[in-house]
Amino acid sequence: MGEINVSSQYLGRLLADSTGPQARPYQTVFAELADSHLGRPVAEILPVLRRAADEALLGFTAADLLEQAEAIRGGERYVLRIRVT
Repeated sequence: MGEINVSSQYLGRLLADSTGPQARPYQTVFAELADSHLGRPVAEILPVLRRAADEALLGFTAADLLEQAEAIRGGERYVLRIRVT
């Protein structure tokens, strides 16, 4: 679930263990949301995910974010498959 394409130059924007210049990689924000928004409505989770993705300059589609929000709401483990280009 959740396959995206990420240019190798932007991989640091996604990963929590990155040494990239951004303060909060998307992976970190996602993990925090998974803890703090468990069981909350998707409509409440989506704007927060969108903001995090936009700040990290990741090109997630609406479907990508919806899938992630539904996983957070339901407490499901979300596996993000990344294809580095």
